[in-house]
Amino acid sequence: MGYKVAIAGATGNVGREMLNILAERAFPVSEVVALASSRSIGKEVSFGDRTLKVQSLEHYDFADTDICLMSAGGEISKAWSPKIGAQGCVVIDNSSAWRYDSDVPLVVPEVNAEAVRGFTKKNIIANPNCSTAQLVVALKPLHDRFGIKRVVVSTYQSVSGAGKDGMDELFDQTRAIFSAGEPKTKKFTKRIAFNVIPHIDVFMEDGYTKEEWKMMVETKKILDPKIKLTATCVRVPVFVGHSEAVNIECEKPVTAEEARNILRAAPGVLVIDKREPGGYITPHESAGEDATYISRIREDITVENGLTFWCVSDNLRKGAALNAIQIAECLINRKLIQPRSKAA
Repeated sequence: MGYKVAIAGATGNVGREMLNILAERAFPVSEVVALASSRSIGKEVSFGDRTLKVQSLEHYDFADTDICLMSAGGEISKAWSPKIGAQGCVVIDNSSAWRYDSDVPLVVPEVNAEAVRGFTKKNIIANPNCSTAQLVVALKPLHDRFGIKRVVVSTYQSVSGAGKDGMDELFDQTRAIFSAGEPKTKKFTKRIAFNVIPHIDVFMEDGYTKEEWKMMVETKKILDPKIKLTATCVRVPVFVGHSEAVNIECEKPVTAEEARNILRAAPGVLVIDKREPGGYITPHESAGEDATYISRIREDITVENGLTFWCVSDNLRKGAALNAIQIAECLINRKLIQPRSKAA
């Protein structure tokens, strides 16, 4: 028997990726419903070899829907997720609206899959920030073995993290520069084409940005509240794929070779680490892939028990759509939910 699944925000980058991944992974669906705002009614999106017509989120009845994959933004999620959950449908939300709610599990299945059991308090499970998701997948096996005390991370985040408008702006600015035109800035605070911007989300009083704060708080909630983390988040002119330069300080002695072997055996991780030109992964190669790639593993000689590595992942997949669907699979595999309607 299959599950009835609704995608809220089906016309966006992440919503479309959710539809692709549901089909790729042969998720046990009886029906898939594409939802968006009323202005998108009648638009078409692809689900495998089928075409779905978009329906209005505002007028949809969730009474017989089992899972709602919510990727419609924080404000919409705040307004709708409790209502959807109250109808007995489990919401897996991709926004930041519920991540810091103590009654809502924040889950990366390779790291804290057991936390999904807490969904019953509000019928909502939160997806972490895209930059956090890939980071904790890499940190988890190292923390289990060596005990991570402190993390220093610099991110190189693609424009798709800012949605379709971000991708369009990079494309339009690049085209303008090559045609001797004037690149126009709308989505980002400065020109993104052939540039990098050390600013993602709003600034906070302590000088960190909200994106950096998210990484700190979410890593603690998902992995270990005792871990200290500082981040610098940078937007780069890449369409898809977030990269991170990570330095960790551990409680126990760590060698690069031991870390490499542990990461090779870790779920969701692929190690590509040859100490030669091209023996590493870049965001271009991660696009369309499910894994979190680790390269450039080496000992950090500036601190005791230190390690440094390079971490790359497709932010639309592991950073958003794939992680949400893996959460749904956890619910099913643990028999925490059952279909509410008969398969079509």
